[in-house]
Amino acid sequence: MAYRDIEIRELPAECRPREKLFTQGVRNLSDRELLSIILGKGIKGKGVYALSDEVLSRLDTINYRIDETMLLEIPGLGKAKIASMAAGIEFSRRILCPETKRIKAPSDIYPYIRHFADRKQELFLSASLNGAHEIIAIRTVTVGLINRSLVHPREVFADPLSDRAAAIIVCHNHPSGNLDPSGEDMEVTRRLTEAGDVLGLPLLDHIIFTETGYYSFKENNPD
Repeated sequence: MAYRDIEIRELPAECRPREKLFTQGVRNLSDRELLSIILGKGIKGKGVYALSDEVLSRLDTINYRIDETMLLEIPGLGKAKIASMAAGIEFSRRILCPETKRIKAPSDIYPYIRHFADRKQELFLSASLNGAHEIIAIRTVTVGLINRSLVHPREVFADPLSDRAAAIIVCHNHPSGNLDPSGEDMEVTRRLTEAGDVLGLPLLDHIIFTETGYYSFKENNPD
């Protein structure tokens, strides 16, 4: 039974997020489980996991910049819960931003995107890198099935150009768990590579990822 269909109290004790945090460590919790701890409980007719899924869906579209007005539109999500999320995200940003995140190989970026792997829809992400190949920012470009019409070079390169990035890496999850690239994935990679060459903002790699691993176009197609 999916988490969204049941209440936390119906889960075995060892599967509840707070208990898992103490027995397995906070790093082993999914985004949904972490958010459920922050939210505390759901509302009538909607458990905390379902509420967490709805909030995550909204946050994915705004790159985790808290938009109080948008989040207040979610029934059951009041100012107190929004304040808790905003404070937690800002605190994390202040603590983590000073850390140097230099990308030397595809495996180096995987820890920074892996937590998106549990999403039910495909997320297409763009990572801006500086001249030392350190991460400036990772942003959501599109939410939904990856195709040429949605993943337009204009949308992918807009923020990296504003960042004065020296290169980018694009990534997207496969909710199916299958890491094999589709024909559409290959076509998108080709188009973005060509666009990056024209803009002088090279595409270093396209990463397909799941909760258990990743596929790197660069590693598998070195030429």
